[in-house]
Amino acid sequence: MIALGLEGSANKLGVGLIRHPKGGGRAEILANIRHTFVSPPGEGFLPKDTAKHHRSWVVKLVCQAMQEAKVKVDDISCICYTRGPGMGAPLQSVAIAARMLSLLWDKELVGVNHCVGHIEMGREITGAENPVVLYVSGGNTQVIAYAEQRYRIFGEALDIAVGNCLDRFARTLEIPNDPAPGYNIEQLAKKGEYLVELPYTVKGMDCSFSGILASVDALAADLLKTASTSSKLITPTNKPITTADLCFSLQETVFAMLVEITERAMAHVGSNHVLIVGGVGCNERLQEMMGIMAKDRGGSVYATDERFCIDNGIMIAHAGLLAYRTGFRTSLEESTCTQRFRTDEVFVAWRD
Repeated sequence: MIALGLEGSANKLGVGLIRHPKGGGRAEILANIRHTFVSPPGEGFLPKDTAKHHRSWVVKLVCQAMQEAKVKVDDISCICYTRGPGMGAPLQSVAIAARMLSLLWDKELVGVNHCVGHIEMGREITGAENPVVLYVSGGNTQVIAYAEQRYRIFGEALDIAVGNCLDRFARTLEIPNDPAPGYNIEQLAKKGEYLVELPYTVKGMDCSFSGILASVDALAADLLKTASTSSKLITPTNKPITTADLCFSLQETVFAMLVEITERAMAHVGSNHVLIVGGVGCNERLQEMMGIMAKDRGGSVYATDERFCIDNGIMIAHAGLLAYRTGFRTSLEESTCTQRFRTDEVFVAWRD
């Protein structure tokens, strides 16, 4: 079976084609193409502009993916698309494209939960069987474990997602959004040397990032205001605090919070393995910190590179095809999208 997957819940439009062998075994990735809407430095991406980008590129990417995979319309079993969660206008653009292809090609539709797509793709690529999952992206922060055919949420962000926290701080510093604001924060953080004390907010299994963002934003504003004069922000050794120090401090603090709640979930379910998925999961420092914790517990960390961590169409194709093989279908009348679609709402029929 071959599935076409369309992802467009935020600023990345992804198209993927995947094949599941008849006799079982590892999935075969036939094509995984992505195009990103990049906004100017210091600005976020507006839903209407992002949706326009997706409408402009979706047909091109579908044609390109099919050419790359050497797949014909007759070879495709189903059309899978992101049903949610995500930004309303971009989701609508992709849902309309999926319905158009379904009608044009006479193929069945499968609406996919974006978060479940990340998890299943991570499991497929890394071979992790039943790990605790840390899902970290621009729109979601969740600690998840599987039980009784549901991905159960053990902890999550109480306000903004960790990726949104990093992206918004990049806007404050007017760091370029190409290739991604979080990636550029990560590169600056590698140059940081001094750890600035910032709010650390963990409440049981949950965490909060709005306070730390407000605090580091205030420090950045003071730093930028005094950049042309003598800086008022100095370390105990009388060295000036830099933007790299602030990026370093922000990363270290928010990642420590994520490691804490993940370790608590691992202890609760009795697992020593953790799978990191989502766009922020590409961050090497997060992987390193999580690896130190897991090693102390006698376990290990599973993670993927930017091809599969960052939003992509192949994860939607894979999760959709898993559901399709169990008999799940999305009728044309129900092929809607929603900005709120909890991970634990999905019945995971393809797992025991």
